[in-house]
Amino acid sequence: MSATIDETHDPARRSFVSSANDPSGDFPIQNLPLGVFSRGKDGKRSAGIGIGDQILDLHAAHRAGLLPAEIPEWTVADSSLNSLFALGPRALRTLRKAISAALDAGSSGEAARHRASDLLVPMGACTMYRPTAVPNYTDFYAGIHHAKAAGALLTPENPLPANYKWVPIAYHGRASSVQVGQGVVRRPIGQRPPSVDGGTPGFGPCDRLDFELEMGFYLSGGNELGNPIPVARASEQIVGYSLLNDWSARDVQRWEMYPLGPFLSKSFATSVSPWVVTADALAPFRIPAMVRPHGDPQPLKYLLDDDDQKSGGLDISLKVFLTTEKMRAARDVPVEILSSNAKYLYWTPAQMVAHHTINGCNLLPGDLIGTGTISGPTDAELSSMLEFTSAGTRPITLPNGERRGFLHDGDEIRFEGRCTREGFASIGFGVCVGTIAASHQTELESRAA
Repeated sequence: MSATIDETHDPARRSFVSSANDPSGDFPIQNLPLGVFSRGKDGKRSAGIGIGDQILDLHAAHRAGLLPAEIPEWTVADSSLNSLFALGPRALRTLRKAISAALDAGSSGEAARHRASDLLVPMGACTMYRPTAVPNYTDFYAGIHHAKAAGALLTPENPLPANYKWVPIAYHGRASSVQVGQGVVRRPIGQRPPSVDGGTPGFGPCDRLDFELEMGFYLSGGNELGNPIPVARASEQIVGYSLLNDWSARDVQRWEMYPLGPFLSKSFATSVSPWVVTADALAPFRIPAMVRPHGDPQPLKYLLDDDDQKSGGLDISLKVFLTTEKMRAARDVPVEILSSNAKYLYWTPAQMVAHHTINGCNLLPGDLIGTGTISGPTDAELSSMLEFTSAGTRPITLPNGERRGFLHDGDEIRFEGRCTREGFASIGFGVCVGTIAASHQTELESRAA
C-alpha cells in the first residue's frame, strides 16, 4: 500500500491555524508531522502533530472525538510513537486524512476550531522528545559519493569495498544513545591511532569530532523472525522520515575500523530531529531511484523492483549550518557550510529494508534506520567535515575569521531539510541541532588546574 497523492496534498488547502499558511514555514496543513511532546512543566508525554507554530495534542483530539475509530486512545497517550506506528500504514493514512480535515479552514474544521484552546499548544511552550523508544538502530552506508570521498581518507587501502555496488552496507548502531536533536553532545574519549607504526595508541578526548548529514526513517509493523520483507512491499514498512546526525569520532574510527567496523567512534551519540514527516506527506516528492553510472551492476533480484526504481527516491534539499561559541556571543547568524539532497542515495530505503531482512532478521515497530551520509558529487555537497576539509588538512574559514578542520567545543551544528515541487505546498522537517560540550576528562582537568 504505497503512498499516493490525495486531497491532503492539495496546495490550495488552508488551516484555521494561521501560522500554518505561511509558505516559508515547515509545517503547513499539507505536512502534519508526528512527534512526542509535553506541555510546559507538566512532563507528561503524548503524541502530537505539528501544524504551523502549534502542536495538535492527539490525546486531547481523541477525547474530543476527532480521531478515527482505527486509532485506539492508548496509542496517542503513550510516551512514544511505537504503538501508533505499529498500527500500520492504512490506519496512519486514515489518521492523516482525519487531522487534515479537522484542521481545515473550512467547515470540516469547525469542531477543532471551537476547541482550539484545549487542542493546540504553542511549540515554544513544549518540550520535544525522541519520537520512538528505538528498539533497534541500524545505519547504512548508502551515499556513494560519501563512500568514495570518506573511504579515500579513512581507509585509502580500500576506499570503496568491492561489494559496495552489490550490497547495501550497514552496521548495527547503538539504540540507547539515539537522542532528540536539540541538546548537548559530549565530546567522546577513546583510543587514537599511534603516531608511528607499531607505537602505542593515544588515549583521551577525540581530536577529530565530526557530523554526518543523513536521513533517518522509522518502521511500522515489522516482520516475524525468519520471514524476509520483499522489496516490492518494503516501502509499506516505512512510516516516515526525519533528519539524522551520525556524530563521528574520526580519529577513534580510523584506529578501530578493522576488522569489524565502527564501534565507540559512533555509539556515543546519534541525533534525530523531533518530527517524523510521514511517507504519505512525502508522496509528491518521490522521484526515480538514483541512476547508476554506466558499467555498474544491476542489483540482485531480491533488491530490484520496477516501482521502487521508478519512485523509490526522495527529492529532499538538505542544509548544514555551523555556529561557534564566539559567533553566538557576537550574535552572528549561523553559517551555511554545505548543502546536499536525498536524491544522491545509491540504494533506496526499500532496498535497505529488503536487504536488512533477507536473512530473516526481524524488524520492530519504531525501529530507526539511517541512510548513511548523503554527499553529492560536488565539493559543496560533501556532507561531513572529514570530506570537505580533506581530513582537516584544508580547514574552512568562517566569516569572523575562525577556522575549522573538525568541530571544537562550543560549536553548534544544525541540519535543515525541505521539499519543494511546483504545484505542491513546500514542507520541511524542522531542525536537528547539537552543541558540542567538552569531554568529561577535559572538565576534570580544568577543575583540577
